[in-house]
Amino acid sequence: MRFLFVYIDDLIGKGFEAIVILKLLWYTSAANVAMALPLAILLSSIMTFGSLSENYELVAIKSAGISLQRAMMPLVIVVSMLSVGAFLFSDYILPVANLKVGSLLYDVRNQKAAFLIDEGIFNNSISGYSIRARKKDVDGQTLYDVMIYEHNTRTDNDNVLLAKEGKMFRSANKQYLVLKLKDGVRYEEAGGNGSNGMFNPRQRLTRFRFKETEQKFDLSEFKLQRTDENLFKSNDIMLNLKQLRYYRDSVQLMVDNNLKSVYNELKPYYKVSMEKTKNNTQLVIPRVKDVLEAFPKKDRIQSIQYAKDQIYSIRMELNTKKNLDKDYVSRLKGFIVEFHRKFTLSLSCIVLFFVGAPLGAIIRKGGLGLPVVVAVMCFLVYHIISTIGEKSVRDGSLAPVLGMWIALITLAPIGAFFTYKAATDSVVFDIDFYKRLFQKFILRRQD
Repeated sequence: MRFLFVYIDDLIGKGFEAIVILKLLWYTSAANVAMALPLAILLSSIMTFGSLSENYELVAIKSAGISLQRAMMPLVIVVSMLSVGAFLFSDYILPVANLKVGSLLYDVRNQKAAFLIDEGIFNNSISGYSIRARKKDVDGQTLYDVMIYEHNTRTDNDNVLLAKEGKMFRSANKQYLVLKLKDGVRYEEAGGNGSNGMFNPRQRLTRFRFKETEQKFDLSEFKLQRTDENLFKSNDIMLNLKQLRYYRDSVQLMVDNNLKSVYNELKPYYKVSMEKTKNNTQLVIPRVKDVLEAFPKKDRIQSIQYAKDQIYSIRMELNTKKNLDKDYVSRLKGFIVEFHRKFTLSLSCIVLFFVGAPLGAIIRKGGLGLPVVVAVMCFLVYHIISTIGEKSVRDGSLAPVLGMWIALITLAPIGAFFTYKAATDSVVFDIDFYKRLFQKFILRRQD
């Protein structure tokens, strides 16, 4: 639904087949697993252990001498298997899904809108033609007072066709739009050479009257044109771990070479006069109060202008190198972010399970009521922290390791705390307990 809301303007009115929309939704669904899987594990763990605790089944398990950690062990194994599957999915399937949806979405967004003639409006969708119908019948095919401008860019001809009535339909193979026109006239203007040898673009005017004629328009440009997927393969979200390492090292080499080239390219702008002696080499530095005193008066203006030109060239060179370095570093951070994301996806499943399972045992509520609210709140905290961390990495304010793992680093102690509280049957969400604790604190303050 989020995908449809974002790209609805690019899909409506372009005459796509249903299979194209289904492909987009299918590939997008695969791309959304990274967000859906951790939330699903968190919600299901809260619902499962909340239901067990609500029906006193956890009490029976503990009464039989089985600890909460031991009762959680089968689910820990299942979640660990899901975590390994999530890692394999993010490394092998997710890059392919992102490549498919990225290339298909690019073609969809660049696709022309479906050909449609509205009353009293010129339609310029077909290259080289402008078509207008003053009135359109309710059947959607019959047109009245039709005007067609044909623009031939090769010969600079502007041809006009007028018809009182016309019928619009497509050919059997859907390749052409056919307009069967009645009672009209066609005007053609053709250029030529005049008697004085000069070119005259209005040399000849031809008029054709007709009772009935057909105009065919090629609709191939309205079909979805697929772009080669290899053009998108260097995008960071479309690479697996091996490819990410390769591109990361390649871009890092570009960054280093760009920095090294700054000195070599700016070196010719700086010249130092040297006086060679038999024993050593010494700098010749004239002792003057003003640098201009080292130049003859007649050459000072020219020297200043030359210095300004040199400064301008140096600034342009530095700006070019700076922008190039900025692009390289941005790409490099993108590869690093995606490299860490493949690991954080799998480990987030385990961490959120250890948050959800003991939390469900503590709140003692199953079903789709309170567990859904609690799960969404916990997941929002995780998602917000991870999003802020990723943006901080891309901005350069946090190191990649810290920024990409900060959400798991934050939630891991919380999961350990909830697991300890659930295993020891400690009170966490009992309002009366906190009320009594607050009253004792107030009484102590008064004493």
